[in-house]
Amino acid sequence: MAAEMIVDVTKTFPGRLPIRAGFRYPVEASTVLILFGPSGSGKTTILRSVAGLEWPEEGSIQFASRTWLDTAADIRVAPQDRHIGYMAQDYALFPPYTVLGNIAYGLGELAAFDRKKRVEEMLELFQLRGFDRAKPGELSGGQQQRVALARAVAPRPQLLLLDEPLSALDAPTRLQLRGELRSLLKQLALPSIIVTHDWAEALTLGDVMAVMSEGNVLQVGTPQDVFNRPANADVARVVGVETVVQGKCVETREGLATVQVGAISLTAIASPGIDSDVFVCIRAEDVTLELAGSVETSARNHLMGTVQAITSLGALARITIECGFSLTAVITRSALSELGLVVGTAITARFKAGSVHLISRR
Repeated sequence: MAAEMIVDVTKTFPGRLPIRAGFRYPVEASTVLILFGPSGSGKTTILRSVAGLEWPEEGSIQFASRTWLDTAADIRVAPQDRHIGYMAQDYALFPPYTVLGNIAYGLGELAAFDRKKRVEEMLELFQLRGFDRAKPGELSGGQQQRVALARAVAPRPQLLLLDEPLSALDAPTRLQLRGELRSLLKQLALPSIIVTHDWAEALTLGDVMAVMSEGNVLQVGTPQDVFNRPANADVARVVGVETVVQGKCVETREGLATVQVGAISLTAIASPGIDSDVFVCIRAEDVTLELAGSVETSARNHLMGTVQAITSLGALARITIECGFSLTAVITRSALSELGLVVGTAITARFKAGSVHLISRR
């Protein structure tokens, strides 16, 4: 039977909703658990509780065969005795120290020869050769991230904890390092827990994902399952399913379900055992927009509507359409210009049956 990490804790703060989080996941080499949710959902508090930097008032934390916290039994293992690598969101590098000094900081128990050898290994692994005498202020954001990660990994921890590891970087660097970080984590073969609110990072980095909102864990599963099959409407909203509306499944035939949303009829892939009362979830990137009167496509759902709002997202634009219900689409800025969309433009929204996810409302 695979070893597990089991977290079931309650932590309170004055003037805030209590954090009551419970989840478990298999602890295997290179398995990455993502704690995902909006700011204030309790992700970092849980991470810090696992690290021993926060002390929940109630509950327990178990890692494999070791109990790190059990308030009922008065067990509270200190952070340094949990053999954890921790990387803070701001990296928390020591400004007066060189790269060598930062990486070596947690290796005080090693003999001088072994410490030097371990630092050399980290310089090689994290591609920091040539920067060993540099100080944090002389490094780029990506280089600082590598130093912080090297420092966390150097003591050879049994669990690695990363708090928003890419959030301090600019967008191009973040995109570049996302895949690089995934490769490093697999190479290190360390079970890891990563806090993020970015869905692309969750999908890229994670093997298992725990969705959090208002201090509670709402769903645990693979990132693909959670994003594509959210357990309820709250999860759908947290993971960024932009359109979540109530509907009624009125017919199922040949693997397809007909769903009524007000006066609008939609076609979805039928889910076994789905109730008649459902939430209809549609991701914005699955919606294609065409000017009214355009030629039909293979998409089973094509709705006439009008543009209600346009929100700039940099290279993209979020379009809100009234088509019997409020539907959201995301298109490129060039597509926005080509279509000549303004508020009030008549538009046809198209999406496939497989893009309509149904969640029972009961």
